[in-house]
Amino acid sequence: MTTERPERRARTPATVIPLISIDRRARPPLHQQVYDSLRSAITVGRLSGGQQVPSTRDLSKDLGVSRIPVLSAYSQLIAEGYLETRAGAGTYVCKFLPEQSTSCQSPTVSDQSLRSSFRRASKRAEALPAMITPPWVNARGAFSLGQLALDAFPLTLWTRLVSRTAKNAKISSLTYGQPQGRYDLRRAIASYLGSARAVRCNPEQIIIVSGSQQALQVAAWSLLDPGDSIWMEDPAYRLARRAFELAGAKLVPVPVDEEGLQVEQGRHKDPYARAAFVTPSHQLPLGVTMSASRRLQLLEWAQQHGSWIIEDDYDSEFRYESRPIASLQGLDTDSRVIYVGTFSKVLLPSIRVGYMVVPEDMVDRFLAVRQTMDICPADLQQAVLAEFIDEGHFARHIRQMRVIYGERRAALVESLETLLGDELQLHGDEAGMHLTVSLKKPGNDREIALRAAKQDLWLWPLSPAYQDAKPKQGFILGFGGVAASQMPKAVRLMRDVLREG
Repeated sequence: MTTERPERRARTPATVIPLISIDRRARPPLHQQVYDSLRSAITVGRLSGGQQVPSTRDLSKDLGVSRIPVLSAYSQLIAEGYLETRAGAGTYVCKFLPEQSTSCQSPTVSDQSLRSSFRRASKRAEALPAMITPPWVNARGAFSLGQLALDAFPLTLWTRLVSRTAKNAKISSLTYGQPQGRYDLRRAIASYLGSARAVRCNPEQIIIVSGSQQALQVAAWSLLDPGDSIWMEDPAYRLARRAFELAGAKLVPVPVDEEGLQVEQGRHKDPYARAAFVTPSHQLPLGVTMSASRRLQLLEWAQQHGSWIIEDDYDSEFRYESRPIASLQGLDTDSRVIYVGTFSKVLLPSIRVGYMVVPEDMVDRFLAVRQTMDICPADLQQAVLAEFIDEGHFARHIRQMRVIYGERRAALVESLETLLGDELQLHGDEAGMHLTVSLKKPGNDREIALRAAKQDLWLWPLSPAYQDAKPKQGFILGFGGVAASQMPKAVRLMRDVLREG
């Protein structure tokens, strides 16, 4: 019967201060244990620069192991610059070590200040607000933004398409794809946009991206130099603001009224702005639709000054009292509009596939930026989505969801008018998957939203969406993920929360 040898600790020769632990039952091999112990002793300062270490023969005898693992450990430490040999004298800790810090003493105040100066982030990263996620962001339930009627998504059909596409995949689809995206998907999108959104484009103008947020970043880096100014709707989508801030742009807040962006206000504030960002079909967050006269004014300004317009058309498919409004890009006769769309709002948030329509003479520049960001979009999702569109499933899904969201929107509007008509003003309930309400009486929307979150009610405050104008106090209410039958109950809970204060 054999017994395992107990863990041994090396006796401390005159030339070594720290102890080296050897455990034959441990997973790391013996040479790795010797290496780790010596390297740790050196980097934390228990062995100082210039100090002699025992010979490999002596250390192997002291540890009760063969000389081979010790030789291996020493060889690695010498190669990495922790140890050095001196002819006829032995092996020593190097005086100049790879790590800057080899002292176990705590850094002084001056050391800490010096260290922090070497650890600062870039100015553009520092300019972004800290990643503090309020409870209403990414929550599920009433009235969380960005939530879809996932129970109505044709998951079985989608799964079958995924399986069929993966089964029939070619070897070429397993390598890097084209930065612009698959041609079959771009062709399908071009056909859909032409018929449903009056967008004038061909597949060569379309670039596939990872959602509309990446599209905004590509547009910002392709069109704007640091210091260039851009008109931003006020209020505006917060992550759109961040995309342009990260590019070093100067944000010029332009107020929004019932007709959309006030173009004359933009001309007054900064007539020579390099670009303008707008959500004309369903303004985010107020939900208004930009009037025809304002659209023509905006296009005239862009043409007059050689400026660009970035049109975010994120959920225009869903309009309930009229046909969907034609795109701003379709009115553009001077190729000044960059059109942005996404499948995250109409199919699945997790799909992370968006697209942008770029003027033909700018495609190469946009592609260079897009390729630098993440080389190319994932192939499988594109292939499945192309089939989903080509086989007619996408158009049928949009028609079905327009009915479902219309019912949910109607139930929410009725409940708000019945239960909170004296306390809230409704805005932008004609389209999309959200509507906005403003408080008729003084109140703090953030404080109210925090109270509501404690009861699993997700009210997205309106005031943080403002940059310059006096903010309205209110809430952006997403209704896509709430069944029509649940709306009265959710609104009653909202009423109770509002009256708590």
